[in-house]
Amino acid sequence: MLDPKVFKAYDVRGLYGSELDEEGARAIGRAFVEVFGPKRIAVGHDMRLSSPSMAEAAIAGAAEAGADVLELGLVGTEMVYFAVGELGLDGGIAVTASHNPKEYTGLKIVREGALPVGGESGLLEIRDRAAAGNGTRANGTVEPYDIWPGFVERVLSFVDVDAVKPLKVVIDAANGMAGAMLPPVLEHLPQLEVVRCYFEPDGTFPNHEPNPLLPENREFIVAKTLEEQADFGVAFDGDADRCFFVDDSGEFVPGDFATALFAESVLAKEPGAKIIYDVRASWAVPQTIEAAGGVPLINRVGHAFIKHRMREEHAAFGGEVSGHYYFRDFSQADSGVVPFLLMLELLSKRGQKLSEILRPFRERFFITGELNTPVEDVDATLRALEERFGAEGRITHLDGLSVDADDWHFNVRPSNTEPLLRLNLEALDPELMERKRDEVLAVIRGEA
Repeated sequence: MLDPKVFKAYDVRGLYGSELDEEGARAIGRAFVEVFGPKRIAVGHDMRLSSPSMAEAAIAGAAEAGADVLELGLVGTEMVYFAVGELGLDGGIAVTASHNPKEYTGLKIVREGALPVGGESGLLEIRDRAAAGNGTRANGTVEPYDIWPGFVERVLSFVDVDAVKPLKVVIDAANGMAGAMLPPVLEHLPQLEVVRCYFEPDGTFPNHEPNPLLPENREFIVAKTLEEQADFGVAFDGDADRCFFVDDSGEFVPGDFATALFAESVLAKEPGAKIIYDVRASWAVPQTIEAAGGVPLINRVGHAFIKHRMREEHAAFGGEVSGHYYFRDFSQADSGVVPFLLMLELLSKRGQKLSEILRPFRERFFITGELNTPVEDVDATLRALEERFGAEGRITHLDGLSVDADDWHFNVRPSNTEPLLRLNLEALDPELMERKRDEVLAVIRGEA
């Protein structure tokens, strides 16, 4: 089973059995090798119930097409990226449906250098080749490979382990890959008091879906952080390549505020470095980067675009509002474990509560978060927004429509997959933020 609609903008994802199964995974593995011609690749999988057999099928397809496969076994997505970059491989496949519900399966595909294969970079060619059926057979080899020691050593290299103080941290692994990936890292941080929650990898997700972007899935980590009087809480998504923070007061930390903090940490170690951030971000990000002596570079949303720009600019770090954090010294790939370690180091070195560190941002920058609205005609709505608000600020079209005034700004982007507009708006005053938010939403909804 291989429904063409499982090929998304950045990966392959669909309902297991009815939209994508082992036969489809085998076809995708084979097509990846036929389209890109990699000699050596790595394949790993997450903890979903279907993932071991899906990975086995993808490996079989890739080997049939002539690739030599390193079988990584049960690993987080970022460990596949690390393997490809660190071992100089020609590509890799992570069998995962990331943060989707338990009924889903999927594949994230990368080529040499851990660069993502997406809709604009070869995924549609893989779709077409997979649908076309078998090509010539040229059996490659399959051998197991243990990437764990190298991975643990690399993520720990981003921080001064000895500088980390005995903080108390609540971790919600959501029965996902963080439960497998963090224990060997935490062994090197015995000074921490860690409250481990849902660390048992379980593809049925018995406690809650592994998607911390949804408020209902954050309720647990917020309550537990307050109950334990912890220094902070951290929640991971299913394949653990994203993490989300809750401060000591139980307040969620927006991804752009976290990006600003991590940028400061990176710039303390590499003064003058270039830092990438996305068009949705708070002004807190470029202002913090500049104040720390770095070079802020705004970019389109999406890991394919961020990773490409990081290579182009040799940027040290990139952060997205959605909780993806990218590191040049981690194959320019996104990691969930490295930001967690950086947060430990940051709090230890500053000797302040996270809520205190964030207070200057929260007192100055008032953000809406991402507000999604279905629309009938995306292009017409974007034109209406530009006509209505264009005179109030500087217009750019880097990704959707952005309007920047002196004391407020917004970005509206179309969804990649559905007739939806995504609004992110910020103002330097809470009342102005609410007023402008309502004005922009009225135009989007056709009420103005």
